[in-house]
Amino acid sequence: MTVCKASFVVPSASRPAWETALEERLTERGFVVTSAEISRDGPWRIEIFGETADPAVAEAIAHGAAALAVEVPIWGWETLPERDWVAENQRSFQPFVVGPFWVHPSHIADGMPAGLLPLQIDAGLAFGTGTHATTRGCLEMLAMLDPTETVKAVDVGCGSGILAIAMAKLWRRPVLGGDNDPEAVEVARENAALNGVASLCRFFTSSGLDAPELAAGRPYDLVVANILAGPLAELSESFGPALRPGGRVLLSGLLVEQAPEILSVYASRGFTFERRIDLETGGAWWRTLLLKKS
Repeated sequence: MTVCKASFVVPSASRPAWETALEERLTERGFVVTSAEISRDGPWRIEIFGETADPAVAEAIAHGAAALAVEVPIWGWETLPERDWVAENQRSFQPFVVGPFWVHPSHIADGMPAGLLPLQIDAGLAFGTGTHATTRGCLEMLAMLDPTETVKAVDVGCGSGILAIAMAKLWRRPVLGGDNDPEAVEVARENAALNGVASLCRFFTSSGLDAPELAAGRPYDLVVANILAGPLAELSESFGPALRPGGRVLLSGLLVEQAPEILSVYASRGFTFERRIDLETGGAWWRTLLLKKS
């Protein structure tokens, strides 16, 4: 697999906004957006990885510059050496504990601390392993919920399937999941099988809750969505009718500074704030929200 990389340098203060702007346009196309600090308290290098030099990247960078009211940065494509980048990604992924879960790749199956639930995730280049603050926040929040109030749950934008798998393992009951990327759905199914919950987790290609199988599951007790601020705002209109009265949404993928706007949008849909978790990744603080439907 030939992988290309586009990169450019941005000031430290604007790095989270750049990442969000690029992810909103590129994640669904299979690109991975990362960043690395060049020097302490100095600028950051934004890096975009994908299998092709897609023109959509240029459009996303131009859109980001316009949204931030700055000039388009100088950037270019680089073709990376032929290498099994999925294997490289997996080798760099080390086990970690979050809430009641021990998240680990298949090549490290020993050493789980006593009393934890194992989550085995072998993710491809474009899918998460759970190390990001947004996923960790969701895993911690799931462990705080009352199992008797989460009988019917759905994971919207499931990606690698880690959150649906976690719910199935935590509560030992069926969970639905959907993603608008068919490749993500296949990865989620494979990960559910690896974790021994293939019979409990059912994943479908879906934009939000539009797939017939997800629509038929209504009303839900819990809707989980770890995506981005823009899609979360857009999906708020559909999440309300999909939940029973008293049902909850667990939202993540938000920078802390984006949370007030999302709270305002969901308040207008009849949701009230219950709980939050703030965690850091790469120098940025991300918020996970639990809201209840009136």
